[in-house]
Amino acid sequence: MAEQKATNIVWHEGHVSRSKREELLAQHGATVWFTGLPSSGKSTVAFSVEHALIQQGRLAYVLDGDNVRHGLNKNLGFSAADREENIRRIGEVCKLFADAGVICLASFVSPYVKDRDNVRKIHDAAGLPFIEVFVDVPVNECEKRDPKGLYAKARKGEIKGFTGIDDPYEPPVKPELALKNAEGTVADAAAQVLALLKAKGVLSK
Repeated sequence: MAEQKATNIVWHEGHVSRSKREELLAQHGATVWFTGLPSSGKSTVAFSVEHALIQQGRLAYVLDGDNVRHGLNKNLGFSAADREENIRRIGEVCKLFADAGVICLASFVSPYVKDRDNVRKIHDAAGLPFIEVFVDVPVNECEKRDPKGLYAKARKGEIKGFTGIDDPYEPPVKPELALKNAEGTVADAAAQVLALLKAKGVLSK
């Protein structure tokens, strides 16, 4: 976990409770964390779920790994230490979104179990739902898709430390949901996530 360097700081409690925000939105804030190999379809499913939720009148937002690295985490690379900090920061941002009553859909390779478990602990400590979704697609299928051409570059040695090629991916041990994303449609996968959100009581009305 990150060291607390700031001193002389005190938590300032607001006047509006989380329950009041959730009552306003008719939903419970939560983080749905999509993890899996590059090109497994994490973001495609996440954006599809977001679209479906918005159509239902829900407030949802996708945090995508590449998008976040254009701004908040633009100063981080892909070393193990930078990956850890990348996920720590996003975990904290997700917690803020969930506390605001938003259904936060986080799409990150997040290859290490320890980093994902730390994000879960952040949410558990705050009393917020954390739902881990493993987008389970074999590396050979991900390579076939390879829309960005990254696997090909990694195979040629043009990219170092690429997850699934020369950097490990540690699959979740007990995810709330495992999507066999090579065996069904995006709509099928999104429907499974939506059904889980309903079963978990995130969609309260």
